[in-house]
Amino acid sequence: MPLRFLTAGESHGPSLTTILDGIPAGLPLTTEIINKELARRQQGYGSGGRMKIEKDAAQILGGVMAGETTGAPIALLVENADHVKWKGKAVEPMTAPRPGHADLTGAVKYGYRDLRPALERASARETTMRVAAGAVCKHFLAQFGIIVGGYVSSIGEIQTDFGDMPFEERFTRAEESDVRCPIEASANQMRAEIEKTIHGKNTLGGVIEIVALNLPVGLGSFVQWDKRLEAKLALAIMSVQAIKGIEIGDAFENAKRLGTEAHDPIQLRITHHESRNTQSVMRKSNRAGGIEGGISNGEPIIIRAAMKPIATTLTPQQTVDLASEQESPTQYERSDFCPVPRAVPILEAMTAFVLADALIEKLGGDSLDEMKPRFETLRKAALEDLSMDNMPHVFWE
Repeated sequence: MPLRFLTAGESHGPSLTTILDGIPAGLPLTTEIINKELARRQQGYGSGGRMKIEKDAAQILGGVMAGETTGAPIALLVENADHVKWKGKAVEPMTAPRPGHADLTGAVKYGYRDLRPALERASARETTMRVAAGAVCKHFLAQFGIIVGGYVSSIGEIQTDFGDMPFEERFTRAEESDVRCPIEASANQMRAEIEKTIHGKNTLGGVIEIVALNLPVGLGSFVQWDKRLEAKLALAIMSVQAIKGIEIGDAFENAKRLGTEAHDPIQLRITHHESRNTQSVMRKSNRAGGIEGGISNGEPIIIRAAMKPIATTLTPQQTVDLASEQESPTQYERSDFCPVPRAVPILEAMTAFVLADALIEKLGGDSLDEMKPRFETLRKAALEDLSMDNMPHVFWE
């Protein structure tokens, strides 16, 4: 059974919930682990007024006993503090759809007589529970030394050059920045750009990088289209609100290069382990972003996601009021001015979910105690694990 989760709840409803099914037994889990990630989701320069209202805290309603997962579905709940302002009160009709949002498409698809049901469910408030589920997945991966982190690489026109800064240092420095950019000079420029956008009553997008470290070789597969690891990651990343593009590794730059310039040369490397030398095949670069042929190759998995400026703007946009049947300006609904910094933990969560699912599929087993020994014996890219008989074969009779 694959790892899976569903979320439920509306932006201003009483609560948000998720059920995460497929986490093995024996994983130590507390609300503090989840709440740490929920707090990260609420932090970031350019966020709107909602984050001053909500103080998200998860309740574990099932799947955990005596501080450990049982193997049963994990049920999580986060209450909406803002619900009290909406409960039992008449809400002004919403009849003018905002360009770029789900208002119009939702009304056409579901036949709504008011646009708010689409807004309530399509809202990025739903990502609260993705982060909650992703926190469990990140914690599971950490049991095997696998790290998933992220940072902002651009906001608007402001680009960042990371040079040779190690990934783990990028993660640490990003968390020290209110725009989640590891490079201070770029972060200052991004902050100024967001400030200008706020005063201009507009919104900004950007690019986020998510990186997974210490993954084994062999997650994912090429045998079917829906088993390819980059395909699963693309689905997960593109499912996040306002994400409109993704690349793995140097995908778009590779499209401009010749074949001999776009790939990662393979070389022999000698490593010393437990009083003996081991020869392994390694890559000199990582233009592929850690995935070849739909399978993890042991290098860091690098994902870049493009987030558009969100649809809700203080400056009115042209639309049509469906009640009056006249062209009219949009009405403002409370929102972020730049959600890019806050999106980092959301994309980390979705990446961790996919990788946890792939690792569980690879290892099998119902508990951590079963999985950990299997992880240690996984085949690696060492020559001793790649014995070739060097004989002609007749593959088809």
